[in-house]
Amino acid sequence: MKTLTALLTAAAVVATTSGTAFAACTNDTWNKINERGKIVVGVKADTKPWGFLDSSGALVGMEADMAAEVAETLGVELELVGVQSSNRMQFLEQGKIDLMIATMSDRTDRRAIVGIVQPNYYTSGTNIMAPKALGITEWTDLTDKPVCGKQGAFYNKIVEERYGAKIIAFTGNAEAKQALRDKKCVAWVYDDSSIAADLASGEYDDYEMPLQTEDDNPWGLAVPLGEQSCVFGRFMSGMQYDWLQSGKLLELEEKWGIQKSAFLEAQQARFKDWLAE
Repeated sequence: MKTLTALLTAAAVVATTSGTAFAACTNDTWNKINERGKIVVGVKADTKPWGFLDSSGALVGMEADMAAEVAETLGVELELVGVQSSNRMQFLEQGKIDLMIATMSDRTDRRAIVGIVQPNYYTSGTNIMAPKALGITEWTDLTDKPVCGKQGAFYNKIVEERYGAKIIAFTGNAEAKQALRDKKCVAWVYDDSSIAADLASGEYDDYEMPLQTEDDNPWGLAVPLGEQSCVFGRFMSGMQYDWLQSGKLLELEEKWGIQKSAFLEAQQARFKDWLAE
């Protein structure tokens, strides 16, 4: 790992001294990670199974495992920091975290704030969890109805404007889902992958995901914006490419009980070695 780090650090020097595309590369975060021997990664603390607190209070989940592999590949220690949709980009901007892997949809407005690195590693769309007893079958059934959501989720505004729902936004998913149980709203709007995982957990047998998923959106991890096209960003591009090609993310889906993703299967086929048997 030290060899890999040394090679990438050397690449950083080359990157900063050749070509206008790299003229602004300072590699501050990359250098900081290697100098202190630790990477600080922001992951969700309330989005099971991607990032959540286990019974011991430790941050675990599929994205926590991805962060661990990044640290192992770099040969540094890992510190996980719990983030929310409402603060994850600010934490990265402010240097509270070095890297963010936190169920974030890749959107134009977000690319202007943080360094979202390609290729995208996952995808999801917008749907709702609702009590079966309500018999919701169409998005328009939400018109003028209270719908629980999470602060910072971009689709809150879309569902309000497109279908006239009255969004009640909570700080975390746990609060939003508890409000649904308490009948403070008729549904919880979130991404379909997370809702499917909750329904499969056996804790929501009286609920369903009854609607057609809309606005399918790829997920992106992010480095500081200034390092997106520098060594750190290119290193993370390589990590994602390997995760997709090798089937690592499909393995992690199975480990964490997530329904197999058609997106990951398509990406593995897309990046396969065409000469391999």
